[in-house]
Amino acid sequence: MKPQIPTIVQISIPSTLKDPSSAATTPKPAAPTNYSARAQWVRAAVLGANDGLVSIASLMIGVSALNAKAHFMLASGLAGLFAGAFSMAIGEFVSVCSQYDIEVAELKRMNHGDVDAAKKEGGMPSPSRAAAASFVSFALGAMLPLLAGGFIGSWVARLAVVWMVSSVGLAGFGAAGAYFGGSSVMKATVRVLAGGWLAMCITFGMLRFAAFAFQLDTSGGI
Repeated sequence: MKPQIPTIVQISIPSTLKDPSSAATTPKPAAPTNYSARAQWVRAAVLGANDGLVSIASLMIGVSALNAKAHFMLASGLAGLFAGAFSMAIGEFVSVCSQYDIEVAELKRMNHGDVDAAKKEGGMPSPSRAAAASFVSFALGAMLPLLAGGFIGSWVARLAVVWMVSSVGLAGFGAAGAYFGGSSVMKATVRVLAGGWLAMCITFGMLRFAAFAFQLDTSGGI
């Protein structure tokens, strides 16, 4: 006896099956932002601006702890601006040059070959760009307390203005660095503010203590 063969065959087609032609028209999701590619110049710029602001504000506040005259604070701020900007630029240039040499040697060792192609694609560090970013950002950061408090006659008002302007600048630099780096703006702002306040308070306190301990004359002039 032969088995009976059904006369009707049902074929179910999944409802999720789509026309292949529709896949070609589906827009691709946007590529995620490569924050690591920004890290080099963002780090140099934010570090330079923050260092310039904290260094010059602390220097001016420290000098004012020894001498209440405005031109002493202005002169110390100008000297710190030029010395610090060149120091930051040279240090950043040497640091990034070392990083560049290491990456070139690694590419050659792995036989990836074309270093020039890696430069054009933006994958290699740029010592000159990092140095320029450090110099300009340090100078811009240093100019905030220098221009804000360097020409105020009253000692108390001068200290207050330098402190307030520096606080606003520190908050702005911290927020900008966090925004471009893709991290928490609030945490970065609080961290930068706390570090700047600590530096200014310690500098003022230490020089006040030095004036008392070593009997320094804080009322002299040129």
